[in-house]
Amino acid sequence: VQLQASGGGLVQPGGSLRLSCVVSGGNLFNYALGWFRQAPGKERECVAAMRWSGARTVYGDSVKGRFTISRDNAKRTVYLQMNSLNPEDTSVYYCAARASWTVNWSSASEYNYWGQGTLVTVSS
Repeated sequence: VQLQASGGGLVQPGGSLRLSCVVSGGNLFNYALGWFRQAPGKERECVAAMRWSGARTVYGDSVKGRFTISRDNAKRTVYLQMNSLNPEDTSVYYCAARASWTVNWSSASEYNYWGQGTLVTVSS
């Protein structure tokens, strides 16, 4: 399984950005997909995760109501729509996958497959 993330960039406070992550390989139906972020000097934080089947989506407290995770089955792509961005959202964002859902969905150590990071900078 390989993941390729894209869509990062510079955005003004209050703006929006959509990240994409193309997943190649694997039968994704039971997979868990997650979006993490890591700022300099901070631990990697899970902002959202979902079952590829769509049966479950979850969010970190810091992004609830602002970020939305979704997927396009035909394109084998998972998205992270980010709205109402603020400077605290500035981070390198990573997509990650594992072969099944886990109750520890927010833990980076639970995920076996990682994409390269994409930098999101929120600044005026």
